[in-house]
Amino acid sequence: MTPPFTRAFTALPTDIDELGHVNNAVWVRWVQELSVDHWKAVAPDDHQAAHVWVVTRHEIDYRGNVAVGESVTGETWVADAPKGARFDRLFRFTGADGRVRVEGRSTWALLDRATGRLLRIRPEFAAPFLA
Repeated sequence: MTPPFTRAFTALPTDIDELGHVNNAVWVRWVQELSVDHWKAVAPDDHQAAHVWVVTRHEIDYRGNVAVGESVTGETWVADAPKGARFDRLFRFTGADGRVRVEGRSTWALLDRATGRLLRIRPEFAAPFLA
């Protein structure tokens, strides 16, 4: 496994729900942004041009809240080899105090960008995530 990919996120006023903390839909958006940024950071340009990943499942555990102006560090990594066209990606968002606010697992599928068809994940596509 390669080291986790990390990115910082700061809660904006538009991210906050009526309870005064980051809305669940925003967490899902942050998971998506974190994962896509990871793909862009490690995948060769030709892979990015020809293929796209889509989410097929999210499992999210909410462990704490984040208020407007607070920042978290998002981490994502792939722990296991892919299965067919899919692989699981783990993620975690940690506050400045070191406490985990949100963590979970999402399942992603690889599509051919031109046809939209599912593709088996070949070793060269998994390699940047599983070094």
